[in-house]
Amino acid sequence: MKEFAVYSKIGCPYCTKIVSVLELAEQRFVEYKLGRDFTREEFYDKFGRGSTFPRVTFDGELLGGCVESIKYLRENKLV
Repeated sequence: MKEFAVYSKIGCPYCTKIVSVLELAEQRFVEYKLGRDFTREEFYDKFGRGSTFPRVTFDGELLGGCVESIKYLRENKLV
């Protein structure tokens, strides 16, 4: 089954928002946290230097940050 993955960090309001939206939309997702599940270097290796939090993927494909992810959810009638 396809699922979302959220790469987040503690204290990030956009990270909190996308997690809340996914929960309210009852979407399957896993949340990975900086310092617990990956290092900043691993984050940059995966998403590129200068990438910001959160980064959201769906079935391994990068959707983007919070705004892009919410747009994807709306366009695909998932919220």
